[in-house]
Amino acid sequence: MSIAAVTPPAFRSIYERRSAAKVVVPVSRHRVIMAVQSSSVVSAAPILTKLKKDCATPLPVLRHVADAMAADMRAGLVADGVSDLKMILSYVDTLPTGNEKGLFYALDLGGTNFRVLRVQLGGKEERVIATEFDQVSIPPELMFGTSEELFDFIASGLAKFAQTEGGDFYLPQERTREIGFTFSFPVKQTSVDSGILIKWTKGFAVSGTAGKDVVACLNEAMERQGLNMRVSALVNDTVATLAGARYWDDDVMVSVILGTGTNACYVESIGAIPKLQSNDSKSGRTIVNTEWGAFSNGLPLTEFDREMDAESINPGEQIFEKTISGMYLGEIVRRVLIKMAQGGELFGNSISEKLMTPFALRTPDICAMQQDTSKDLGHVGSILYDVLGVSSNTAERQIVVEVCDTIAERGGRLAGAGIVGILEKMEEDSKGLIFGKRTVVAMDGGLYEHYPQYRSYLQEAVDELLGSEISKNIVIEHTKDGSGIGAALLAATNSKYPHDF
Repeated sequence: MSIAAVTPPAFRSIYERRSAAKVVVPVSRHRVIMAVQSSSVVSAAPILTKLKKDCATPLPVLRHVADAMAADMRAGLVADGVSDLKMILSYVDTLPTGNEKGLFYALDLGGTNFRVLRVQLGGKEERVIATEFDQVSIPPELMFGTSEELFDFIASGLAKFAQTEGGDFYLPQERTREIGFTFSFPVKQTSVDSGILIKWTKGFAVSGTAGKDVVACLNEAMERQGLNMRVSALVNDTVATLAGARYWDDDVMVSVILGTGTNACYVESIGAIPKLQSNDSKSGRTIVNTEWGAFSNGLPLTEFDREMDAESINPGEQIFEKTISGMYLGEIVRRVLIKMAQGGELFGNSISEKLMTPFALRTPDICAMQQDTSKDLGHVGSILYDVLGVSSNTAERQIVVEVCDTIAERGGRLAGAGIVGILEKMEEDSKGLIFGKRTVVAMDGGLYEHYPQYRSYLQEAVDELLGSEISKNIVIEHTKDGSGIGAALLAATNSKYPHDF
């Protein structure tokens, strides 16, 4: 999943403890960079009223978003470049069943760390016998080095991890270790075990990799390390999450990541993909990666969204992601609070430097403020002071919480509409095989996991769109960290060795 913007501080847990004491500190203790003097003082109330109106997601808006999502999916399956949604083919046509046996590895490269994992699978009876994992930080200089240097470092870490193999882990002597490679950078997938890097993102500027097969780069590095291992599946994190959830539940048909960024994938019939040139699928289906963060049709946007988008490094792109994902919700709230403060109705008659700092307010902060049930909203006051450098009274805190709720409600409900769009597209093609039975949507990501109000708004939108009878069959289920084991499972289902299960 692509996340393109100025990266804010690390997405820390929303359960990070802060003092809930009421904070009353003179504004003079903060460096004031803007004194607000306006003859026409703008009240915060009209700004809040307009914000709620612009962010409103009544049923007709949700219906439009769901229908447009389904239409864009269809267009993206016909040909590349004709839809906001790329609808990338994963070439994964064999999904885990629970029967898989053997030792398999996974490598997850998607940021400044990479994670390695191994799992011993015991089939239907024993399932996951044992798992172990390790995480390695990538030195900053390697993010700007050569392709060979980066992949040699990764292969070295893999080799060290493999050397600690023992105990419950067993590989027959004649076999090569197989690994599922989760690679969360833009690639043009050419088969289940190959993909051409389009470009590096997330702060990487490695030379000599663009236009090359990243699987070949890793396999060659492992050979240089003398590591007896080969990549048998290349996937992104959303596809791996679906596979990991499917291992435990055959009804999983969709997976969604809602964290710092967002994406969704689903199981599609081969016959519904006109742009697929060859049809050598054994199962007649594959996982399609929607890259739904790029969706933009009919979204209710505010002046604050447009300003944030215009100032981003990818203006006009990833609009759905900028509206619903964890990287941006706190920033939208901060921009609303600035306008309210500039009117002189919020936080006194001056604006702190912290409040004017882009991405200073993070989504875990707005989530934490919404959990404050105290009479004076003291925890809200602590966060506003600690994070944004502003003192506040109870009335101001109430306004802030309403702003947070408005942005979270819109994000959650739009995400729910997107999910319904995917389900409805699948339902139309399958003629009743989705809504007429139990269908599971596997969810992963810190935003969905840690933000209860957002989670509730998402479910509420799904229920409204589908109605009580159909929505009873749609199970939205949290799958924590399913992408790691999912990649290992896809290595198992795509093993070059005859399946002995």
